[in-house]
Amino acid sequence: MTSLQNFLIFINKSFMKVLLRHILHLLDKYDDVSRLPDNNPSKGIAEGISKAWELYGSERAVVMFVVEDVQRNIFDHRCVENELWSRSIHVIRRRFEDVIERASLDEKRRLFMDDQEVAVVYYRHGYMPHNYSQQNWQARLLMERSRAVKCPDIATHLTGAKKVQQELARPGVLERWFPSDPEAVRRIRATFAGLYSFDMGEEGDQTVALATANPDRFVLKPQREGGGNNIYGEEIRVVLEGIKDKPERSSYILMDRIRPQPVRNCLLRSGMPLKLSENISELGMFGVYVRNGKKMVLNECAGHLLRTKSIEHADGGVAAGVAVLDNPYLV
Repeated sequence: MTSLQNFLIFINKSFMKVLLRHILHLLDKYDDVSRLPDNNPSKGIAEGISKAWELYGSERAVVMFVVEDVQRNIFDHRCVENELWSRSIHVIRRRFEDVIERASLDEKRRLFMDDQEVAVVYYRHGYMPHNYSQQNWQARLLMERSRAVKCPDIATHLTGAKKVQQELARPGVLERWFPSDPEAVRRIRATFAGLYSFDMGEEGDQTVALATANPDRFVLKPQREGGGNNIYGEEIRVVLEGIKDKPERSSYILMDRIRPQPVRNCLLRSGMPLKLSENISELGMFGVYVRNGKKMVLNECAGHLLRTKSIEHADGGVAAGVAVLDNPYLV
């Protein structure tokens, strides 16, 4: 079974099973179709946004997608957007610049954009430092101060940072959140790779020594989203040599390198010959979480994303042109 080539990245993950089922039919492998798990993350994400819109309590309010001028994954947006329209939820698309120019809060902290009340702010932009000018920070602050539901709000946004992951891996931290459930702590901790701090001080100095002594064991990670940012191998030594005595090193974490078992497969990519190669895959899960104050309203898995790439590439995902979209085949 071949993986999907990277120029078809615009095809939503929801359609992967349909495409691969068609391929299996062409190969007369009808019995294998049942081994492809269902997947519709757009619907699941829209259900979460819809629930937040419902909790906001105004049928005339809109959902606002925060976007940039040019969106490479616009079709992902549109699939979620169309799911919301099918639920009679009005969707608008605005940039940070539009917000700072034309948005406002009333005395009840209701957010209005072009005179339309906003129930949910859905960030499809704003995950990289260069996305924020001083003006854009002001736009973000305006939305954060509003009573509109933010997806994500700034606190939830920060929990996805690599530094937070590293802090959660420290002894005793999970126990703080699950004081009466040691089994939950054990199960969660079993999913962690080793994570090490570069904070200034003795602990950070030890991490620098650990990484430079055997860089192939580790991945150096900055506080960034998406592929193409991690640092591997000898380049770790080069980077750390330049920052080992500077506070800048605290903006990185060190993680044990995960080495999955390669499998032979064909990656169908634009402009590249079709050939068998050694590949590895990464499975990500879409989660939907909605809370009202401290009350959890929704906490569900909404789908999955499987990315496959050749072992010759240490880093980079689908958007970077290195990996291709794939689908699990259950055995």
